[in-house]
Amino acid sequence: MIKKTQLKSGHFKNRPTHNRKKITKVKTFDHGKLKIIILGGNEEVGRNMTILEYENDIIIIDMGIQFPEEDMPGIDFIIPNIEYLKGKKKNIRGVVITHGHLDHIGAIPYLISDLGNPVIYSAPLTLGLIKKRHEEFKDAHPLNLQAVTTDDKLTLGCFKVSFFAVSHNIPASMGIIVDTPLGKVVHSGDFKLDFDGSVRDMPEVSKIAGLGTENVLALLSDSTNAPHSGHQISESEIQTNLFNIIRNAHGRVIIGTFASLLNRLQQIFDAAEKLNKKILIDGYSMKTNVEIAHQLGYLSFKKDTFITEKQLKEYPDNRIVICCTGAQGEDRAVLMRIVNREHRFLEIGKNDTVVFSSSVIPGNERSVQRLKDSLYRQGAEVIHYQMMDVHAGGHAKKEDLKLMINLVNPKYFVPIEGNHSFLHIHAKWAAEVGIDPKNIFIADNGQVMEFTKLGGKLTNKRIPADYVFVDGLGVGDVSHIVLRDRKMMSEDGMIVAIATISAKTGALVHSPDIISRGFVYMKENKKLIEKARAKIKQIMKSNNPKTMANDMFIKNKIRNQLGNLLYQETERRPMVLPVIIEV
Repeated sequence: MIKKTQLKSGHFKNRPTHNRKKITKVKTFDHGKLKIIILGGNEEVGRNMTILEYENDIIIIDMGIQFPEEDMPGIDFIIPNIEYLKGKKKNIRGVVITHGHLDHIGAIPYLISDLGNPVIYSAPLTLGLIKKRHEEFKDAHPLNLQAVTTDDKLTLGCFKVSFFAVSHNIPASMGIIVDTPLGKVVHSGDFKLDFDGSVRDMPEVSKIAGLGTENVLALLSDSTNAPHSGHQISESEIQTNLFNIIRNAHGRVIIGTFASLLNRLQQIFDAAEKLNKKILIDGYSMKTNVEIAHQLGYLSFKKDTFITEKQLKEYPDNRIVICCTGAQGEDRAVLMRIVNREHRFLEIGKNDTVVFSSSVIPGNERSVQRLKDSLYRQGAEVIHYQMMDVHAGGHAKKEDLKLMINLVNPKYFVPIEGNHSFLHIHAKWAAEVGIDPKNIFIADNGQVMEFTKLGGKLTNKRIPADYVFVDGLGVGDVSHIVLRDRKMMSEDGMIVAIATISAKTGALVHSPDIISRGFVYMKENKKLIEKARAKIKQIMKSNNPKTMANDMFIKNKIRNQLGNLLYQETERRPMVLPVIIEV
């Protein structure tokens, strides 16, 4: 059950009583069309955003970011493309958020104003995290936030929205039930089915099972762990293992995990208090999340459990537990700064035990491995999820995914939230439990699913859903062409060819200048540089760059011919940037 609490400094009400008490006339819909469109999350892990649209009413579920891949140099985040919604702002009845992870809330500061700043509905903790992140954007307009519990019901245009609690690795995670004019659509959110009685966030199984008799039109279900067989391990097992690690450690225990993995932090706090140990939290985002969750009643601990950096020396090492960010090998996160001896007051000791309480995000394998190697070199004992169960994923595996489908018993099934192969694997499990394969829709991002009284179909219609890149303060100003250029420069470097010509005659004033960055060291490759200069002279003498059109023609000629020469000499193809200066 989600706690009924209220942020002290927020701009949202605790319960949507006006929606629950308002009596509205029931409309009948005979000819309408329901569209379901996944804007992000169906070809990747992250960037989750789903649209439900019926006639002139639209609701949005989640609005997350995706972290960049290795071939995206310089990119901070990727966010959903909302071009389709820009002319429909007046039709958006609300945004409903399933939980507080960045892949579900991270794009809100970038997109919400362009959508007309609609009301955002979610649990108090999720809204607290959204509000805190939004405050980091100085020029952002205040958000319209309204808290809900899993007992609440909303009326958003023609849609009636209700909720059910699910287990995940952050408190207050919810699945969403949308009553549409054509039937119920269920969005699972991120979930696992953890039925252990000692777990704080139990799924509301009775609500989920009750859906099985209510003729659910479609189930949209989390596919993140679809390739993995069996059941997800219980958080109670993780609790026991963490307790034993902390109890048996001869020195300090340093636990690296996600800042948003609040359930894990609660387990660590509980273990430390039972063993009379002290906790130091390091990492801005982790401190912030703990403060918000504690303020709202989602985390509990004694005040004297925590110590500051000044108090570290007051306790022996075997009474200290350090919780920090950086288990993914991020460059500036706490754990990496400790290992690189760049931290203000922490360094690895010979008796330290370092626990990686998180699985490795795809793409981070090399960074995490280097981090582990460095820890071993500095004398630490390292424990990670492949050695011992110190992390339980927040996503259901095969058997629990099948159970969710059986409980909800939908007519149509839509696997969401995962790479394309994950969706196909999840679809296979759905077919195994009796869903008609014709009623399983494996949609790409932006592909429109349509439902009428006659049935549903996955259409060939598509709306824009390509990547929108966030790079520093720029949103959408970096294109795939720019990324291609960055990748070329990172692989083979660049050559700048500068030709200074007479404004009157167009003739070269002096020998062309060559600048090499990331290609060759010029002092050691004088013959190659001279060949490059000779090639530029040859091109300039055979042409007269007196007009702008001719100027562009000459630049392209230098780019192509000089590029070919450099490739013949080195079998590398640097980016060639021609510059023509008139004097």
